[in-house]
Amino acid sequence: MAGQTGRKRDLTGMVPISLFIWIALEVSGYLYIGRHFMQLDWPLAIVGAINCLLGLRFWMNATTWYFGMKYATPAPALGFARRLRIMVGEYLAFLLTFLLVIPFERLWMPADRLPAGKKPILLVHGFGCSRGVWWLLRRRLEAAGHSVATVSLAPPYTSMGKLVPQLNQRIEEVCAETGSQQVTLVGHSMGGLICRSYLARHGILRVDRLYTLATPHAGSVLARLGFGQNSREMTPGSLWLRDMATETIKIPAVSLRNAYDNYVMPQDNQRLPGARDVELPPVGHIAMLYDERVASQLLELLKLKRP
Repeated sequence: MAGQTGRKRDLTGMVPISLFIWIALEVSGYLYIGRHFMQLDWPLAIVGAINCLLGLRFWMNATTWYFGMKYATPAPALGFARRLRIMVGEYLAFLLTFLLVIPFERLWMPADRLPAGKKPILLVHGFGCSRGVWWLLRRRLEAAGHSVATVSLAPPYTSMGKLVPQLNQRIEEVCAETGSQQVTLVGHSMGGLICRSYLARHGILRVDRLYTLATPHAGSVLARLGFGQNSREMTPGSLWLRDMATETIKIPAVSLRNAYDNYVMPQDNQRLPGARDVELPPVGHIAMLYDERVASQLLELLKLKRP
C-alpha cells in the first residue's frame, strides 16, 4: 500500500516537476549560449534568455492561430482589433499557465476542500496540463456555493485510455469523502474525451451530468503536431475517435463550443452528438479557463435542473 501511495503521489506531481525542470534547463541553455558563444555579460545574457523564453512561446502560440484560421469552420469575422485582443490574451494566458501556474502549482492550488453532503463538481484538465489550470475557475465555482474537486492525470503523453483508471479512482475518492453518490464532470479540451471514455467504460452510476469545454470530440488537425499517443488519438479520423463515436451519451451533456478556438480545428469538431450545443464567447483555448464570461456561462448551465 505504501508503494502504491508513493507512486500515485509521484504521478500527481509529474507534470509540474517535469515542466519546472524543462524551464530550468531551457533558461540554463540560453544563458550558456549567451555567455560562452556570444560573449555577453551577465545582465545582457539574462535579458537574452528571457527574450528567448518568451519568444519561443510566442511562436508556439502563433502556430496554433495559423492552423486555427487555416482550418477554421466558417464563422462571423471578428475584426482585426478584436482578433488581436484575443490573440494577446491567449499568449498571456499561455505564459501564465506554463511558466508560473503549473511549474509552481503548490502555490496556486491547495488541496481540494470537499464538504460532506454536497454533490461535487470534478474538473478534468486537458493535454499537457495538470489540476493547476483550474485555480481561478475553482475559486469562482466555490464562491458560487459549489463543492469542487480536481485531478491530475499523468503521464501527460500516454494513451487517453490509460488515464481513465486515474479518473475513476478520483471519482470514487470524491464520492467517499463527500458522501455523494455522484459527481458532475467538467472537462476542458482532452479532459472531455477522457470523461467520455470513463462513461463508456464505467457507466453512468457515478456521474449525473457532463460539461465539455472546447473538447475535440471529432479530433483536431493541430493534434498532428502534438507529442505522444494521446495526440495520435485526437487526430481526426483516428481509430480511438471512431470507437468513441459509437458510444452514445446516456446522461445530460453540454458541449460548450468555441467558434474561434486556436487548438481545436475545424472548430465544429467540438460538437458532440446527443449533447446540448452552447457557443462560448470568442476567447483563446487556454484563456477561456480564466475568462469571467466563460465562468458565468458555466455557472448558469450548472443551475439547470436535470431533466
